[in-house]
Amino acid sequence: MKYIGSKKLEKMIIEVQKYIVLGFIIICTVCVGTISDLKSQTNIDQEESRYYKISTVPVPEGIVLEVGGLAFDDQGRLGVTTRRGELWVISNPESNTASYKRFAQGLHEPLGLAFKDGSYYLAQRGELTKITDNDGDGRGDRFDNIYTWDLAGNYHEYAYGPKFLPDGNMLITLNLGWVGRGASLSKWSGWMLEISPEGDMTPVATGMRSPAGFGFNAKGDLFYTENQGDWVGSGRMTHIEKGDFVGHPEGLKWSGEEGSPITLTMEDITDDTENTLYGFAQNETRLKPPSVWFPHTLMGISTSDIAVIPNGWGPFENQLLIGDQGHSKIMRVFQEEINGVYQGICFPFKEGFASGLLRMEWAADHTLYVGMTNRGWASTGKAKFGLQRLKWTGKTPFEMQTVNIAPDGFQITFTEEIDRRTAANPESYSITDFSYTYHHLYGSPPINQEERTVFKVEVAQDNKSVRLYIEGLRPGYVNEIKASGVKSSKGQQLLHPTGYYTINEIPSGAKSTPSVASSAGDEMDHTSHANTGATVVIPPSDKRVTTQPPTWTNGPDLILEIEAVAGMLFDKRVLRADAGAKIKLVFNNPDDMVHNLILVQPGTADEVAELALNLGLKGEEMGFIPESDDIIAYTGLLRPNSNDVIYFEAPTKPGRYQYVCTFPAHAATMRGVLIVK
Repeated sequence: MKYIGSKKLEKMIIEVQKYIVLGFIIICTVCVGTISDLKSQTNIDQEESRYYKISTVPVPEGIVLEVGGLAFDDQGRLGVTTRRGELWVISNPESNTASYKRFAQGLHEPLGLAFKDGSYYLAQRGELTKITDNDGDGRGDRFDNIYTWDLAGNYHEYAYGPKFLPDGNMLITLNLGWVGRGASLSKWSGWMLEISPEGDMTPVATGMRSPAGFGFNAKGDLFYTENQGDWVGSGRMTHIEKGDFVGHPEGLKWSGEEGSPITLTMEDITDDTENTLYGFAQNETRLKPPSVWFPHTLMGISTSDIAVIPNGWGPFENQLLIGDQGHSKIMRVFQEEINGVYQGICFPFKEGFASGLLRMEWAADHTLYVGMTNRGWASTGKAKFGLQRLKWTGKTPFEMQTVNIAPDGFQITFTEEIDRRTAANPESYSITDFSYTYHHLYGSPPINQEERTVFKVEVAQDNKSVRLYIEGLRPGYVNEIKASGVKSSKGQQLLHPTGYYTINEIPSGAKSTPSVASSAGDEMDHTSHANTGATVVIPPSDKRVTTQPPTWTNGPDLILEIEAVAGMLFDKRVLRADAGAKIKLVFNNPDDMVHNLILVQPGTADEVAELALNLGLKGEEMGFIPESDDIIAYTGLLRPNSNDVIYFEAPTKPGRYQYVCTFPAHAATMRGVLIVK
């Protein structure tokens, strides 16, 4: 059978190629993120490793340890639930000769674990379960169903937990389903629930979309982490109290049910404006803004677990570590209470984990155990799953230790003495604030972005802190604080010179200068796509033509259609065109993530993807389309369930021209080739 001329066979080959690539991702653990980006990640990982060392717990061959939950028992053994429905108990997990014993199997994707009074507790898809080993043979032989909730059968209906309260009750969270948007398809999905050991349930709070991580700070106050999506402009962490509504309206479907502590209804949140979540909350006080935002792609893309740093483990005791599954990393959070409201700053902390970081658990010796998985949830870490340890080396990095807000600025305390000359120079700092749109669309670019002026710096006598005086602080905004010019007294640069402080409250007190009225700033350029009405970010360029050129009197020579598919892939890895052909390209995005498509010169996809990543805060506003002569044509940045159409002429020189999605962390897998002949 001839290959050329057989369109049917060619289509079959392309389909086979697609599944080979997908299989390669699953079986061979392809890294997500650009190769160039990984080089820069390697450099920072090496610097971080001077202070925090990652080591790997060996997993015996044949055990698929896709970690869903971690918990130590009273003998120092580590319990691990897996997404395959197993519960393993690991003896001597600190040793390279750790031994595994399967305690239970046949569970339904447990994504949490706790141990109390000789029994394991876990949230399966549809129930909270207690498992006990009554005969002492190291295997669970009694399975008690504590509480059951409804399921609609949607793949996105994950359940997380439990976490024990001081009174012995347990907390769980229930994910929304996904139907092209977050949907509460079953009763109480999108909620946090409190359940007693006897099975009595009390609803606690709602407005959650994908609450994979929740836990307590050093004071015992409760927080949960959220992932970007519809109604969620970026990842964030929110302080939870009974009766809170935290933003996603779907859970309000059940606010009228018996026991609900919330009177808000879905109809109260139907006005889909260009408002921010904080701005909306000023009129709807039952809506609680987050205490910390994690700017999307700048800090992470899918926040997960929460862990309190213990005393004696480096210079950040009692601060929080926050995992990120998509970026395979840990972030650090310092919070303070202003006028009784939590707010604070997040920093990078440790990159370089083997897979997507979902769970963290402290051992008695202050080793942090990290459980990972990336099946279906792509991550920068290459491995399909893993269990690793993180230890402090005893060395103290030069970092911003804490950042506290003042009536007219910030006070930054450092972990080491600072060089007074660089620290006193206002040019050593830059402050940019921004917010996110609160709307039903998937995610949001930074909006209303403004640079703040640092007009004075005071260095403390002990050379450990500085006071920055800043014009025009705005409540409800995230402040990117860069201290890139500050050096330590030993000449060191900061390990992580950038943090993101979320302002909910500004303390009262005397100000060094009168407040400067601040304009709303430039809004992001939104253009509605004529075909779908979906929001598409469209940077102006002659490389993006969205209407058929008038010189194409006979229309396009070729119509190409391509779409995004799950796993950060294009459905077609190979496209073909004659040299100089007039092409109409239709790009559909039915996926639940944001994507673009850029056609570039041969061999330049990695370089263009790195340039897109380096756009930083301006990236989403520019559609992650960098300035580059290597770019031939590009689409807009498409939100879920939208499409775009562009017109361009194929290069006149035959060759293999790459197309790639340059949204951060997508480029290594989401690419293909246009063969021009």
